[in-house]
Amino acid sequence: MTPNAAPELELMRAAALLATDPQAAARRATEILANSPRNLEACLLLATAYIRLCLPTKAIAILEPFAAEYPSSAAIQLDLGRAYSADGRAADACATFSRAVALDPNLVDGWRELAAQLFALGDVAGGDAAYARHLSMAHESAELRDARKALAEGRLTMARDLAQQRLIRAPNDTAAMCLLAELAMQREHYREAEELLTACLAATPGYAAARFNLARVLLAAQRPLEVLPLLERLSVVDAANPRYFNLKAQALRLLSRSSEALSLMARIVADHPVDEQSWLLYGHLLREVGEPQRAIDAYRRALSIRPACGAYWSVANLKTFAFTAEDVRTIRDQLANGRARGLERVQLEFSLGKALEDAGDYAASIEHYIHGNAEYRASVGYDADAMTADVQRSKAVYTSNFFAERTHWGSERNDPIFIVGLPRSGSTLLEQILASHSKIEGTRELPEVPMIAAELVAPPLQRDRPLYPESVAGLGRAAIDAYALRYLERTVVHRTLGRPHFVDKMPLNFGHIGLIHLMFPRAAIIDARRHPLACGFSCFKQLFAKGMNFTYDQIELARYYRDYAELMEHYDKILCGRIHRVHYEQLVADPEREVRSILAYCGLPYEESCLRFHETRRVVQTVSSEQVRRPIYSEATEHWRHFEAWLQPMREALGNLVDRYPGT
Repeated sequence: MTPNAAPELELMRAAALLATDPQAAARRATEILANSPRNLEACLLLATAYIRLCLPTKAIAILEPFAAEYPSSAAIQLDLGRAYSADGRAADACATFSRAVALDPNLVDGWRELAAQLFALGDVAGGDAAYARHLSMAHESAELRDARKALAEGRLTMARDLAQQRLIRAPNDTAAMCLLAELAMQREHYREAEELLTACLAATPGYAAARFNLARVLLAAQRPLEVLPLLERLSVVDAANPRYFNLKAQALRLLSRSSEALSLMARIVADHPVDEQSWLLYGHLLREVGEPQRAIDAYRRALSIRPACGAYWSVANLKTFAFTAEDVRTIRDQLANGRARGLERVQLEFSLGKALEDAGDYAASIEHYIHGNAEYRASVGYDADAMTADVQRSKAVYTSNFFAERTHWGSERNDPIFIVGLPRSGSTLLEQILASHSKIEGTRELPEVPMIAAELVAPPLQRDRPLYPESVAGLGRAAIDAYALRYLERTVVHRTLGRPHFVDKMPLNFGHIGLIHLMFPRAAIIDARRHPLACGFSCFKQLFAKGMNFTYDQIELARYYRDYAELMEHYDKILCGRIHRVHYEQLVADPEREVRSILAYCGLPYEESCLRFHETRRVVQTVSSEQVRRPIYSEATEHWRHFEAWLQPMREALGNLVDRYPGT
């Protein structure tokens, strides 16, 4: 053994003790220094042990002389910075960490430590920038690399298992938490995702990916006011990232600030002309404000960059767009080459279904609609039995006696006009008609009622609390009044015209009618109803942005329609005359009669402008935006019959609802 072998071996043994027994490590380092007082490695090891033993002043006493003697050593600066930090000397720690990364810009731990000190000193932008440098150099674990690969390939269960395995090994791995949050977002479990991402940011405030994903979660939950500050912070560090500005434009859109969103996206596509996602969003915004040709031009730009980007489905959603033979060939090629996967492949299937439908090739069209629906249904969760159970529980809670005991509860205001029903039932047309009245403002699909209902749902880990809607029965009059007031306060941002009434068109609010009636007993509630097969087929051929997971299987769709009809019949019995029903086919056949009836129900005088609704210029954010900018046409009422031969599963599952529908 060489003369230096024993001290080196002792150093290795001492270093191995640092994590589990720092006191023993300190003893061994002291013994080494007794024989070799200038042994630098032993000094650094002893200083580290002192830091772990919460004796930072002793560590500083060792490290400061060495830092002066070896001013170009980034490692010594890093250890000294840690000692200053443990001693509460944040400014000294920050300066020392800054010297460390200046000496070695690739010092991964140095950038992380510097970020923590900058945050402690209140320098948020500096902390974010330092942590971004750390992440750019940090190595990801093998489990997480495999998990990300599985996520990219659509193997969600495997991705979740790998991320969870990583958290078992490293409970504080925020990258694994962030990945689990992404998986929760894919399942539309936004509360779970928010909790995971909030925990990530509490542990690592500079984690930009976690902050961006939290902004996405809050946007999906329609909480745009909370999104904007997150994006402002992100853009300070990375001002050229188009993803941040795309999300900001979507938040502005939800806040009814479409002109600002359009201006922002015009700048972004100019700065990033080959970013197809920016062109897609720009096209969506142009469609919503009534500029279909400019929207098509934007979608065409996206397609020229990447044909599978989803723009074909966007132009199909215009409903007035005519696919060319070249478009059809391109879509077929994209499906055939196998490169489009997941949602992009589903979008291509629906797009080809629409192109073939427009061409009158109904047999080929339905084949692609069926393929697209089946593929998308396999990727989302939906429990038809749970929906049926929810309806039964609503019927049990909301009885005649329930409302009789709560007479005179809620707000006296009648500002909101609630339009409920199923998607593709004519609700956007109804909203456009009402928004053409001088006393009514059209808004958008407002999230406030679902958000209140979500608060009344027992969290997954607190099942000792009542379920919703049973929890509504436990609310007192003051709580209902408070919810009504909060609803009015939060919808003010969408009432830009200051008219006395506004439309809240959130179709699936039919499930919250009991709560709505408690909060606003004087407000209008209109049920937009359409022939079950016409409505069902229109849903089946529509790929929704999110949240309509019952529409991708004919039998599940029929069951949902039955549950909806049963719940509405229940309210018709216990709240006789409270809900005004509008049948789409009758509205199309005799619009003036129906409009007069609707306005009379709302307590408003008839105005001829309501029949000229297609002349009303306003933002329309649903896929029916172009249809409601044209006069009423009757062709759509019977169009579903071209596909009737393929809708037998839906017809059978609907039971007698088809025969009972007015006019059949």
